[in-house]
Amino acid sequence: MIIPVIGHLCLDIIEHPDKTETQSYGGIFFSVVTLANLLSAKDTIRPVFGVGKGDYDELIERLSRYPNVDCSGIFKFNGPTNQVRLMYSSKEQRIECSKSISEPIPWKRIRPELSHADMVLVNMISGMDITLETLDEIRMDVRDDHVPVYLDVHSLTLGINPDFTRFHRSVEQWRRWLFMLHAVHLNEEEASILTNERLDEPTLAKHVLAMNTKTVHITRGRRGCTVYVDEHKHIQRADFQGIEPEKGIDPTGCGDVFVAAYCAHYMKFKNINSAVEFANRVAARKAQMPGSTDIDTLSSFRVEDLSLQERTA
Repeated sequence: MIIPVIGHLCLDIIEHPDKTETQSYGGIFFSVVTLANLLSAKDTIRPVFGVGKGDYDELIERLSRYPNVDCSGIFKFNGPTNQVRLMYSSKEQRIECSKSISEPIPWKRIRPELSHADMVLVNMISGMDITLETLDEIRMDVRDDHVPVYLDVHSLTLGINPDFTRFHRSVEQWRRWLFMLHAVHLNEEEASILTNERLDEPTLAKHVLAMNTKTVHITRGRRGCTVYVDEHKHIQRADFQGIEPEKGIDPTGCGDVFVAAYCAHYMKFKNINSAVEFANRVAARKAQMPGSTDIDTLSSFRVEDLSLQERTA
């Protein structure tokens, strides 16, 4: 199985509520390394993103520990890698400050990595990771082969102030972003702000599923998640209870981990609800670690090791 993963890398500085700090790789790193830990050595993850020249060698060395990560789509650029400071006032409230956001990943970098893809994961880490035209190119390139495309809306709903802090705003062309996909992921705040009309969740899901998108995932942190699926023109809703972490430490990257875990499970077993339930559990495990430190412990959730019940629940 081959999964290209597209989105911006971040160098995270996380200020926890107790004022301690964690520095670690963030952004698309969460997606790539989650897939690497959950899938087997026979599978291939193809990350596509740029990294500042000064950070390139260290990053490639870090990723070299995963035999299933093909780094040929990672490229160097002049200037610094995007640095993000996340300042938490509580476990659920934060201010995000992004400096040196990378240029959008060009189509010419993405196109070669789509060859023989089984699924494509696009994660809008900065909200400027790719242009809408590039997403259209991706959809058209894989359409004839019926390759599912998963879009994590993520920071597409974030604007940027002159002082580099981010703020929520609606997305004018949200219909073009969210059509003809396998799945769309939003957290509940992103879902509430996405449209100028401020559509409620069921109405938003109805609109998105009417645009030839198969399923909508809305996550709610420790309160679980909801999935909406179009089953033969009838919208089915399933709610999944939250899983309270044994020791809640840091929610940073939990959404990225959720999406990657869903993709890993769904592509192996093709069951949407069981893949969402699995993703919910893996994201709860991630919440117990600061930043991306200890993320390799997610290997305990390898999809090939799941019981029959866990595969089809």
